Formats: sequence, structure tokens, C-alpha cells
Amino acid sequence: MPTDGSQASPTAKRLVVLVSGSGSNLQALMDACADPAYGAEVVAGGAARAGPNGAARAAEARRPPVVHRVKDYPDRDAWDQALTEDVASYEPDIVVSAGFLKLCGPRFLAAFPGRYINTHNSLLPAFPGMNGPGEALAAGVKLAGATLFICDAGVDTGPIIAQCAVPVEDDDTVDTLTERIKEAERAQLVASVGRMVQGGWKVEGNRVRLG
Repeated sequence: MPTDGSQASPTAKRLVVLVSGSGSNLQALMDACADPAYGAEVVAGGAARAGPNGAARAAEARRPPVVHRVKDYPDRDAWDQALTEDVASYEPDIVVSAGFLKLCGPRFLAAFPGRYINTHNSLLPAFPGMNGPGEALAAGVKLAGATLFICDAGVDTGPIIAQCAVPVEDDDTVDTLTERIKEAERAQLVASVGRMVQGGWKVEGNRVRLG
């Protein structure tokens, strides 16, 4: 149940949202969840570092913050185990990586098969990695965009849930293109998670079918 005093539907799906930046995607999901018709509740927000990030935003909204810094563990496997156990304790139906920027290990992926989703600022499989908008500009493409997909062991690979296109303008810089992609990415994330929690989803090979 939410920790802010509101009463969610007993059928509401449980979301844990992992972030690295300011947590604007987390905030968008919490705002959407305020409407019972959306069908979900954010039960925790997580980050891989402490400070003024999405975990702090989650704490301010009276959601438990899940903070696990890689440097606080003897190795990456120990970090993966701690993160997995903490996230699993909230019994999430979906774990959302909203710019988490950390590759989770096999233990984490095995704990949430088909339920760990990530959003990326390019039209995958084009321009995976950390600089999608910059690489799109350098390549001279006319359409950039955002992709929501189910995580696997690769880097920005996995079955695609949804994509949205963002036109590249002649005077775009990396910053201006990135900001427009973020807006489209946020709307797509909220809409797609809504469809998933309301109608379900099925992973068939490299395809995801909603509803």
C-alpha cells in the first residue's frame, strides 16, 4: 500500500522505479498513479547513489528510498545481490529503470524476468549506450526518439515494448534534442506502463504484445 496515506485499489500493480538523475520520470509515474484508474502504485524509488536525485524525490513523496552505491560493496556481484534482495522485498509487478545507468547482473534479471523495463533516448537498435542524441546528430539522421524495452543481459538490447519518434531540427544541439526526447520519452513511459498494468503483456521471442 502507499505510504502517503492514500488508498490504492487492492488490484493496483506495484512499481519500483530506479533512477540516476533528478527523477523526473519517477515523478511522472507517481503523478499518474495518483489517479486510481491508472492501475498502479509506486511502492519504492531507487538509485545507485545518494544525494539530490530520484531517491530523494521518492523519500519526499513518502515512498521508501532504495539506495545502493556500487562502491559500498566488495564487488559488483555483492551489489547486485543486495539490490535484488531490496527490490524484491517490495514485491514489484514491474521494475522500471528510468535512466538508472547501471547494468544489473544475472541475479537481478533472473528475479524479475520479463518485468524489468528500461527507457532509452534513441530508436534502438540504433545508438545504444550513453550518448544516443549526440550520436544521432553526428549520423545526420532526421528522426531520433525513445525506446521502452524489457531488459536482458545486453546493453540497451531486449524486446521492444514501445518507440516514439522525435524529428531532428536543423539547428538542434545535443542539449536541445535531448530535452525534446526526454519529453516524448516521459509521455511514452507513462502511457506504456499504464497499458501494461491495465491490460497485461506477453513476451514472445523478441516481441512484446500489450493487452
